[in-house]
Amino acid sequence: MSEQRWSEVDGYIDALFPPPDDALSEALARSDAGGLPPISVSFAQGKFLGLLAKMHGSRRILEIGTLGGFSTIWLARSLPRDGVVITLELESKHAVVARANLDHAGVGDLVDVRVGPAVESLRELIAQGVEPFDFIFIDADKESYPQYLELSLRLARAGTVIVADNVVRNGEVVEASSEDGRVSAVREFLERAAASDQLEGSVVQTVGTKGYDGFALLVVSG
Repeated sequence: MSEQRWSEVDGYIDALFPPPDDALSEALARSDAGGLPPISVSFAQGKFLGLLAKMHGSRRILEIGTLGGFSTIWLARSLPRDGVVITLELESKHAVVARANLDHAGVGDLVDVRVGPAVESLRELIAQGVEPFDFIFIDADKESYPQYLELSLRLARAGTVIVADNVVRNGEVVEASSEDGRVSAVREFLERAAASDQLEGSVVQTVGTKGYDGFALLVVSG
């Protein structure tokens, strides 16, 4: 099975279940024009995330890694009107693009974009004693995934869903001797999650326009 066929299937799915308006396509176009890397989730993956959050009845969502706000829009649109997404972005340049995209999509009032190193932002949220999050999406620098998991658990409650992207790494996740720091960090993330008595989970492998990768799906059990 070729990557061309994977992309063709993604195109078929996108045509069957199109987004509600053009704001998402325009968000990607603005991100590209702003020089942001083309690493957002696909349309199908974005809708998958939004459906997960909606099916879970999420009211408070934490996103680690905003980029241009593409996945943030999907997550915000899953919320009730009294809901909120707090999204963490390292680069101020990316945050400017994301805020414009969120406003254009009509969800800017539901999203709090915080700029700075995500580990620091997470520790600030913990120190502030914020209400636990219902849904947490991790899609930032892979080297920090183990820290993100540890800190996310301190911002979660029993029943919180945690989703982490890019954990299969084109199959390289099976390579214990990999010298790629991203692979070793993802392996540590998954091994910590599997060993934790607070979590139940699995990994769903994905193929499509973004190639071969996968999501970790975790639920806080207590």
